[in-house]
Amino acid sequence: MAKKEIVFTIELDDKKMPKSIEWEATDAPFKGKKACSAMMIYLWDRDNDAPMSMDLWTQDMMIHHMNGMVFNNMMSMADTYQRATRNDEAANAMRDFAKQFAEKMKNK
Repeated sequence: MAKKEIVFTIELDDKKMPKSIEWEATDAPFKGKKACSAMMIYLWDRDNDAPMSMDLWTQDMMIHHMNGMVFNNMMSMADTYQRATRNDEAANAMRDFAKQFAEKMKNK
């Protein structure tokens, strides 16, 4: 059985806010650590039958980048949901909501 690793390195400022975020993975298409401005990790805790999440972003994360990240995550979530459940109607409803979100963010 193969094992893979994903490692996140978070540097915090004196207020314990993320100053930098880097990640690396055994199967990444690059070598070493790669910087990023934000991360959203969602897991399902099967022992407690509950979600677990970690959302972090650095001080340099621009609002329009966060809007784009959230939109793309919603679209990706719809794709994942559709593949997992084959529920096209619900997946399309998620995509429609993501598009409405994007339109509202354009007007701000």
